[in-house]
Amino acid sequence: MKNNRSVRNVAAATALFGSLMWGVASAAPAPVPPASKAVDAGARQNERIEALLKQMTLEEKVGQMTLFSSDYDKTGPTMRAEYLDDIRKGRVGAVFNALTPEFTRKLQKIAVEQTRLKIPLLFGYDVIHGYKTIFPIPLAEACSFDLGVMERSARIAAVEASADGLHWTFAPMVDIARDPRWGRIAEGAGEDTWWGQQVAGARVHGFQGSDLSRPDSLLACAKHYAAYGAAQAGRDYSTTDVSEREMLDTYLPPFHAAVKAGCATFMTAFNDLNGVPCSANEWLLREMLRRRWKSPAFVVTDYTSINEMIEHGNVADQADAAAQAANAGVDMDMQSAAFLDKLPALVRAGKVPVAVVDDAVRRVLRYKMAKGLFENPYLACDLPRSSVTFTADHRAAARDAARRSIVLLENKKNVLPLRKTGITIAVVGPLSADRTNMLGTWSGQGEGERCVSVIEGLRASAPSASFVTAKGCDIDSTDVSGFTAAVDAARKADVVVAVMGESNDMSGEASSRANPDLPGVQRRLLQQLKATGKPVVLVLCNGRPLTISWEHDNLDTIVEAWHLGTEAGNAIGDVLFGDCNPSGRLVTTFPRAVGQIPLYYNHRNTGRPADSKNHFTSKYIDMPNEPLYPFGYGRSYTTFVYAPLKLSSTALDPDGTLTVEVKVTNSGSRDGEEVAQLYVRDLVGEGVTRPVREMRGFEKVRIAAGEARVVTFTLRAADLAFHRKDMTYGAEAGEFQVWVGPDSANGQTARFRLTRSVTLPE
Repeated sequence: MKNNRSVRNVAAATALFGSLMWGVASAAPAPVPPASKAVDAGARQNERIEALLKQMTLEEKVGQMTLFSSDYDKTGPTMRAEYLDDIRKGRVGAVFNALTPEFTRKLQKIAVEQTRLKIPLLFGYDVIHGYKTIFPIPLAEACSFDLGVMERSARIAAVEASADGLHWTFAPMVDIARDPRWGRIAEGAGEDTWWGQQVAGARVHGFQGSDLSRPDSLLACAKHYAAYGAAQAGRDYSTTDVSEREMLDTYLPPFHAAVKAGCATFMTAFNDLNGVPCSANEWLLREMLRRRWKSPAFVVTDYTSINEMIEHGNVADQADAAAQAANAGVDMDMQSAAFLDKLPALVRAGKVPVAVVDDAVRRVLRYKMAKGLFENPYLACDLPRSSVTFTADHRAAARDAARRSIVLLENKKNVLPLRKTGITIAVVGPLSADRTNMLGTWSGQGEGERCVSVIEGLRASAPSASFVTAKGCDIDSTDVSGFTAAVDAARKADVVVAVMGESNDMSGEASSRANPDLPGVQRRLLQQLKATGKPVVLVLCNGRPLTISWEHDNLDTIVEAWHLGTEAGNAIGDVLFGDCNPSGRLVTTFPRAVGQIPLYYNHRNTGRPADSKNHFTSKYIDMPNEPLYPFGYGRSYTTFVYAPLKLSSTALDPDGTLTVEVKVTNSGSRDGEEVAQLYVRDLVGEGVTRPVREMRGFEKVRIAAGEARVVTFTLRAADLAFHRKDMTYGAEAGEFQVWVGPDSANGQTARFRLTRSVTLPE
């Protein structure tokens, strides 16, 4: 379809990745070599790998399957003595958390000058949403509905991280997440599978660039494979229970998109699937990744997940865990040393075939060669850090990404945008002057002191305005002693900007929250600010959807600003004062209360859908079924009106296309951007229930005040496909409904018919 970013089919792992540079000096993407040359290059690479394998001892092979962490973040740039000795013996293939060209050069020097075979190390790190220049958390950035923004931010992160000695990032996270209690919802693209596929491709391309061998390219790692976002009760590391159909139609497609984008590596998830932990799950690793998708990527575990199978209860000891992981298709063991300690003996005992080890080593060596490390092992140790890190262009890109990620939830009395002159503004709340918490979770090497706070951003945006400030309370505290000063500040002002939300460690890994309300006494402070009678603008800085029913019912203006990174304050100032008309749209549903969770727009229907006139239907007796804010929702400082849909035909042949056209008019007084969203529903699933709506496209269009734009989408049979009752993949003949509108709950609608059923390749 027109806006369905095609995922590029990468033939060679070393090239063909589309890159988008923003303020980064770069050569043009490398031209695609003729097929014969690509085949010749691949053959030569395979010959080198086979020759190297013949020289390697079993212990040296297992070394390539071993990943250890440095002590950089704990004790400075060091590695434990036993790890250094393992590197000298060729018993380590990769190191993570080793930073700076000086330190990585020191370790690489040991690998290529003091080992028998001189095989270089890979250096990895969690570069999630920026390295030095920090961009919005991935959940926020996905709300921009701008794939170029996401590819650009990943590209900049790769440029900065590679200049600090790195080759590999443990990103992007492409888990579908539908439970805001789960802290790691902050790291992904939200609840929708189709959108998750588009974002996965954009971020892989951004990290890897046009050529893996370039010094400023990072190997990407799609994680967490798979269904980690379905953790029961929203508790991190918890178990999952997902049907095969749900896996194939909901949780796996973003990983498949990463494969199609040429993603170099995959990381196994901590959870189990069908009773088998992901690090020992042959269906995931051999059946899906290798056989069906034919991915050449190598698979790394998450931190110590092989050893954790003992706690899962599917293995008796570390040796059993190592055997199951290796036989299932794991290529590299992160930190547990299970492969290093147990795999040689397992091979000699016949419990793990040597061919399994050889295949794993081939995959690891192939990407070391693709990265160019055999030609230049110090590839990332000689880059000019100061000229490519935290530059003005990078900060400008971060500011642009941040303001595009902001979602205007409420503006009932048009309090926003604020005037820049002749106004006194009270800026209160625990995050009003905060810098560090603006970074959000997994913020790389970002530095809080280099962030722009909200009060700094507002003052810079409106230097002629008057400001009074008060913190009011801490983020998560019962102390109300600061309320008086905050209320006094509000009374002196024309309008109150209350900056509230979560600290950066309240979301992310191991940060599940049973009650995702505003923490501490922040709501109590809001109630006192509301009582002053002054207009209150609530600016939320958080890493997950919050349950804010009271705020929705009692405040006229709510801005979802998320954790926006380095340029947070400037971006918020741009939006609050109207220099940027907000255009972000939610990629995850906001529930009214925690009792509705999990809540997502593309659920399947029930045989007794909610009916207010029938007690015996699927509904709550104490609140509506509907969310507080649906997927795709977001307001603007202007208004958009959708005309009725025009279909090119009411019948779609599987070999043809159907065009959906709608005129969108900006009926307000300001120029603005609208995200027109396309949804479909299969009204009869031929034996299988289907979601009530599914996103299949979007168009983000800028429309001047008073003008109109015609937005066009193209539907094909592939856009209607799913795993049918017999688990084949295809589209079924029958009636479909299509919507185009501003979010998943509203829009203009029409119907068409798919003329005949068709089986399609996955």
